[in-house]
Amino acid sequence: MTEKERKDFKRHASEEIESIKAEIPRLEALLVPVAPDNAIGRISRMDNIVNQSVAEAQLSKARVRLARLNEALRRVDDDEDFGLCIACGEPIPMARLKAMPETQYCVECAE
Repeated sequence: MTEKERKDFKRHASEEIESIKAEIPRLEALLVPVAPDNAIGRISRMDNIVNQSVAEAQLSKARVRLARLNEALRRVDDDEDFGLCIACGEPIPMARLKAMPETQYCVECAE
């Protein structure tokens, strides 16, 4: 991986991290339960429960993605082999690294 590619990856990962950090509080706010004394109706209460489940899943995915991006940022500087497939030694395409920063395999070896 060239120095330019490392910088590009770092920039992309940092932007993703900031975006996720901004999204997490919004998702956490959606998890606030509706008070039982709030008369929103049975159907609306069920919709709210479903929406909270969706928000909880999104929040979980966002936290996992954040951890993976932080780990990838740590490895990009510490590891001289970052961006190389551990199976075949070929470079992992930048698009794949941006989509899956935790990957250590190229597309062919991952299959």
